[in-house]
Amino acid sequence: MCRVAELEVERGVAALVHGQSVAIFRLGDDEVYALGNHDPFAKASMLARGIVGMRHGVPFVASPAHKHAFDLRTGRCLEDAHVTVPSYAVKVVDGVVLVGHRKVAAA
Repeated sequence: MCRVAELEVERGVAALVHGQSVAIFRLGDDEVYALGNHDPFAKASMLARGIVGMRHGVPFVASPAHKHAFDLRTGRCLEDAHVTVPSYAVKVVDGVVLVGHRKVAAA
């Protein structure tokens, strides 16, 4: 549990949620996203250290290792649609970030 105000804008932070390493990101509009922190290309937990950006209206984080971009909303890799990382439901209640269950990917 953390407060939105404690998260740096366009920076990630790693947290242990439901026993999983999760990368949590706050964007400039105070929208908060959570993805699995494990980079499937680098095979290491490092997405929280990635660079946050926007591509064609899609908020993403680029892995610091191989620069693959992952959609912050869905976890889908923007360069290879067959690769995804888990994405988690997030809501903010009274300024506190709550990370929920893993989202189910749309078929």
